[in-house]
Amino acid sequence: MTPKKPAKDERQRLVLLGLVELYLETGQPVGSTTLKENGFESLSSATIRNYFAKLEKEGYLRQQHSSGGRIPTEAAYKLYVETQLGTPQPKNKDAEFLREQLSRPTREVAAYLQRAAEVIADKTECAVFLSSPRFDQDFILDIKLVAIDQNRCLCVLITDFGMVHTEVLYIEKGLSNIDLKKIAHYLQWRISGMEKPKLKPEEEKIGNQFYKEIMLRHIVTYSNFSAEDIHKTGFSKLLAYPDFNNAASLAGGLSLFENEADLRTLMQKACEENKLCCFLGEDLDIVSTGMAGCSVLLIPYKIHQTTAGAIALLGPNRLPYRKLFSLLETASEALHETLTNSLYKFKITFRKPKPSQIELENKSPPFGLYIEDKE
Repeated sequence: MTPKKPAKDERQRLVLLGLVELYLETGQPVGSTTLKENGFESLSSATIRNYFAKLEKEGYLRQQHSSGGRIPTEAAYKLYVETQLGTPQPKNKDAEFLREQLSRPTREVAAYLQRAAEVIADKTECAVFLSSPRFDQDFILDIKLVAIDQNRCLCVLITDFGMVHTEVLYIEKGLSNIDLKKIAHYLQWRISGMEKPKLKPEEEKIGNQFYKEIMLRHIVTYSNFSAEDIHKTGFSKLLAYPDFNNAASLAGGLSLFENEADLRTLMQKACEENKLCCFLGEDLDIVSTGMAGCSVLLIPYKIHQTTAGAIALLGPNRLPYRKLFSLLETASEALHETLTNSLYKFKITFRKPKPSQIELENKSPPFGLYIEDKE
């Protein structure tokens, strides 16, 4: 039997999807002859031009020059994405490599997630955000002090799970790098029990004050978990896209890196949907950041059977969506398997922020919290 010819409306839809696919591959405006030569040989150029005119009138295509080809609008990208969400590209070598890199159980779960974000950014060539819950049974492994100026120093806390926290401490009396080094050794003694360093009474007094201040801040931050931790990377990936040669578009995309409230809004939406999703065009009106010309692709991941966080990609509208959908699915599956195995193997538990805890953010330490001095 001769295959049934698609209805007119369906042919117009296929023409639109074919144009978007070709534009994603080449980045060049698509003319009727070009499209005809790329999978639409059964249609005449005149018929394709008629479809183009109707699609342009409906807001799916636009023409940069009167004699040039057409390029898709955000509405066209959105239709294309909705069509392709259920049919990601079959797993290829990139997906296999990604799975291999992300399938390495470890106790350093925080460091693993940051590395995972880096690997995903390299393979997708997009900026990456990765939200995560808070992991328990962690402890401070090391403390480092770095002088900022005469009266301030940066305290760096490194935990057993690979988390890095920073605090700025004020020093009324300026300290030399040698003094800071001695105090850092004192702090390391307080957390590890190593041999107590020999300090002058004044240096030990400052070290003790630093220790109490650092521990109080860390305990309050760790206990009052009001929002998911966010791992971010791949800023420079955006510079490779011609779409971001425009300063306004680049600024709009980069602004999302600094607006963690908007980031969490999008990631929470993906977790609620519990599936791979894409936000572009008017979809991004749910955030306050101006993001014209940007797309955000997201997928949740689980630990055990609980949705624990989400992976998000940021790029321009012109992206290889099917390939990225496949890579995101692979990354989500690999994170689920690796984190589930790691937490089981190393007896680690995790917790997600509770809405009721948000109001506790920025409050003072709990009354009566006390850290015993170690003599």
